[in-house]
Amino acid sequence: MKNKYLTGCIAVKQRLYSRIKKLNAWRDRNTSRYPMTNLFLLLLFPVFLVCMSELTVNKYPSKIVLFIAEHPGIFIFDVLVIAVIFWGLMLILRRGWLAMLVESIGVMTLSIVELFKYGTNGNHLMIPDMMLTGNIVALKGFAYIKITPRLVITVLIVIAWLVTAFIMNPALKKTAKKYIPARILGGAACLASIVILVTQSAISTPIYKFFTLDTSDADNTFILNEKFDNNGFIAFFLQTGTEGFAQSLEEPENYEENSDQVIDRYLAELVTDGTDFKNGKPNVVVIMSESYADFRVFPELEETIGDTYDGLDKAAEMGWQGTAIAPTYASYTVRTEFELMFGLPVKSLDDPSMPNRVLLDRPQPTIPAYYKTWGYNTAYIHPYLAGFYGRNKIYANFGYDQMIFDTDFTVPVEYFGTYIDDNTILNQIEALLKESDEPMYIHTTTMQNHQPYDQGTGDEFDNYLEWVQHTSEGLTDFLARMEEFEEPTVVLFIGDHFPSLRGDDGIYAQLGITSENCDTLYEQKYILWNNCGLDESVLPEEKVSVFYLPYVIMEWIDSPRDGFIQTMMNEMDITPIYSTNYDPDIPSNEKLDALTYDHILGDIAAPSALDILGGKVSASEAKAKEEK
Repeated sequence: MKNKYLTGCIAVKQRLYSRIKKLNAWRDRNTSRYPMTNLFLLLLFPVFLVCMSELTVNKYPSKIVLFIAEHPGIFIFDVLVIAVIFWGLMLILRRGWLAMLVESIGVMTLSIVELFKYGTNGNHLMIPDMMLTGNIVALKGFAYIKITPRLVITVLIVIAWLVTAFIMNPALKKTAKKYIPARILGGAACLASIVILVTQSAISTPIYKFFTLDTSDADNTFILNEKFDNNGFIAFFLQTGTEGFAQSLEEPENYEENSDQVIDRYLAELVTDGTDFKNGKPNVVVIMSESYADFRVFPELEETIGDTYDGLDKAAEMGWQGTAIAPTYASYTVRTEFELMFGLPVKSLDDPSMPNRVLLDRPQPTIPAYYKTWGYNTAYIHPYLAGFYGRNKIYANFGYDQMIFDTDFTVPVEYFGTYIDDNTILNQIEALLKESDEPMYIHTTTMQNHQPYDQGTGDEFDNYLEWVQHTSEGLTDFLARMEEFEEPTVVLFIGDHFPSLRGDDGIYAQLGITSENCDTLYEQKYILWNNCGLDESVLPEEKVSVFYLPYVIMEWIDSPRDGFIQTMMNEMDITPIYSTNYDPDIPSNEKLDALTYDHILGDIAAPSALDILGGKVSASEAKAKEEK
């Protein structure tokens, strides 16, 4: 029985091998029988792939025709780029269908990701976003992934082209087999030329200019979106990639020779020292609420909004309300998180999408680290995956005694919509305060109001308002409970950014938001509350950037302050707003830029909590550690 089975398997294998051999022989004959058809397939493939990728993104053939008519130079640029990549792959792989397959998978995947990304949050795909590919499961959960008939047809057309190429089998001449090293070297040179184009701005700038790409500075999402409309998918992806690689922080003059002397000239005189608080040490709770924003700034939405924010108004009446300028819109939560945790502007780092990726692997001079030196227990709460944005590893350097992620809660966990209920986080905060024998500094980044917003009974904006109302009411209840709490406590509540709502047909498009009037979307109301009778007259009436809020709290609770803290407090009066996204024309602030460089990429010459905690590592030592 066993022999019959083996014999049958061998027979099947032989028949299959024979058929494959015949198929390949037929395809080889097609290579020489239809030379003009194969040449046509090879030469037109770059044009075809550019059109298909742009069709995926733009959805309508008419848009592509108009784009080519209005921007012929950019279309030629796209075709040349795809052609160089294709012929590089062709030289390496020799088989036309295989080179087409590899490039089609790459380009079409990027275009489909662009389609879903923009449809999800109104932001276009850029090269820095590739850093999040390790979190693909989390990203898939955020996105609106809708497979439409139009998308299916586009993909099927690409597959049909690839099948045709497989059958016709265009290939380099057989004699090319003899020159494998030369082919591989030539192919690598073609691929390397595209890498050089993207990474070397000195080379790419005149090329972009020749083909009339829009190379204007794009300092916020809305300017970027207009730039995308001007450049199209491929040119936008490459040109913004060049801008990203060209960004480099300028080291303060003479910093390398004497960082102490360079930084000392910016510092205020020491005001207080030690860990003494004149009025005791209150608990400090920072609640950074995911995607929480007050849409009442748009009067035309008044009827739709209704009583959504009644809870927020009650919380404001219980405390004090101000306006802060967030460094991001619709996504990149870690920008706002960075400003709250470091008390430094992302503008001084050239506005990276993910500033936590810029950090050196060393103990960090953070705000929670200051509280740790003052005898506080410190905690970070984020009800989501520990590895998203690398938080579990990166934030381990931030001075937190404990970090609580989605699987670490010590209170009952409930969900509201897709994510953990904000009330669960508030309950966890309350539990930590009650359990600690020492005053606590707690930072929490919530998750409840994160997209997608298609989980509910209404449209996405109605669903969003329902979730925000739940957060508002929960905040009011929490503050009411804290009023009865015996320990002095201070609470800061602020949204990290306005929510990610659909691109073409979302609420922002309906409101007519453009780069000319988008500044409102960077203004975030914040609430400061306390149960210990602190003087509200010291709180700022004017708008201030988010990174100043840690110093607002320190001023309010009359904490100790070193030369660095006092400098930042002073600077808040001089430059209350320092944000590229909010004001693209704001001039550079040499003092803020130098202090930020020093703390993030320098030797930490300015005073910091690390002076007391120890573990200070210079930039050169940290880089040597990373290289090792």
